[in-house]
Amino acid sequence: MGVLQLIEEQRRAALATVPAEVADYVAAGSWAEISAGEAVRAWQRVRLRPRVLRDVADLRTATTIMGSDLAAPILAAPSAYHGLLHPDGEVATAAGVAAGGGLMVLSSRSSASIEAVGDAAGPWWYQVYVLADRSLTEALVRRAAAAGARALVLTGDTPIVGDKSKAPAIPVPPSLRHVNTGRHLAPAVLADDAAALAATTQDAGTGMDAIGWLRDVSGLPVLVKGVLRGDDAAECLAAGASGIIVSNHGGRQLDQAVATADALAEVVDAVDGAAPVVVDGGVHDGLAIVTALALGAAAVMVGRPVQWAVAAGGARGVEALFEALTDDLRRAMALAGAASPEALDRSLIWRPQPQG
Repeated sequence: MGVLQLIEEQRRAALATVPAEVADYVAAGSWAEISAGEAVRAWQRVRLRPRVLRDVADLRTATTIMGSDLAAPILAAPSAYHGLLHPDGEVATAAGVAAGGGLMVLSSRSSASIEAVGDAAGPWWYQVYVLADRSLTEALVRRAAAAGARALVLTGDTPIVGDKSKAPAIPVPPSLRHVNTGRHLAPAVLADDAAALAATTQDAGTGMDAIGWLRDVSGLPVLVKGVLRGDDAAECLAAGASGIIVSNHGGRQLDQAVATADALAEVVDAVDGAAPVVVDGGVHDGLAIVTALALGAAAVMVGRPVQWAVAAGGARGVEALFEALTDDLRRAMALAGAASPEALDRSLIWRPQPQG
C-alpha cells in the first residue's frame, strides 16, 4: 500500500472512531483555511531534475539530527491532546514513533505526563509555549529535561491563538488539560477553571530573550518553530537558537501565511549551515521529503497524519505510518539518483527560466 493510500485509510478510520467535533478540530485551519489548504499543493508545485545512472543499490535513508540517530529524517510534529484520539494518548504516539525509527516532538499541551511519554519514547524533543506564569514554564521544561528530552522546541508564532471559527470548540476535560500543569498550580487555581486557563495561556509579550532563558533553565538546545523569514531565522540564531523549524502551524495561526515549501529556501540560505533547519506543513509523501531535503532541510516534521494514525491504530498505526513514509522516501530517492540524504541538494530543484 502506498503512503498516500495509507494516510487516507487511517484518516477514514479515525473519522469512524473519534467524535466528529474532535476530528473537525484536528482538520481545521484558521480563518478561511487558505494556508491549511495549500500546504500539500505547495510541495507538488515543485519540479525535480533527477540524476541518471547513479548507484542506488545500497541506498540509505538514515540520518543524525542534533545527536539523535534516526531511520529517516522524519519527526512527529507537536500536536495537542492525543488522549482525545486514543486511550493511550501521547504514550501510544511516542511508542509508535520510536518503533518507526523517528523522533517525537511532544506538545506541552500533552494529555499524558511528560514522564510517561519519556519512558515510552525513543529520541524526543519537548515543545514549549512561554506561559503567562513563567515559573510554570520553567517547571515543565526542567521536568522534560529530567525525563530525557534532548532539545526544546519554542513555538514562536502563537502570541495569541488564531481565529478557528470553522473548528468547533472541544471541551477538554481537566483530567487531560492539566495532566502536566496541575502539579504546579495552587489547589485554589486548579479548582477554578478560568484561573487555571489564565495561568496556562501563552505570554503575548514573549521575545527573543526567551531563547537564551529556556536554554539556561533546561540545559538543552533550543529550536525555534514557526519561522517563515530569513531575517527572523538569523535573529533567532543570534539570540542563541540551535535550530530553526520552518512552519506556519499547519495553517492554524495566521491564515494566508506563506507555504512552508515556498519559505524554506530563504530560511536555509539565511542560516547558511550554522544550524539544522527542519520543515513541516503538508509533508505527506517521499516526494515532499526529497524536495525538502534538496532545498536544504535536515529533516521534516509530519503533523495531522500522525494524529490520524494514532486515532486509527494506536502505536502500531503510528509505526506503520513512519515505515510507509520511509519506504516512500527510499523510492523517491532512488528515482532521483540519490543514495543518501546528503546526496540531495539544490541542483535537484528545477526552476523555470524567466520569459522575455
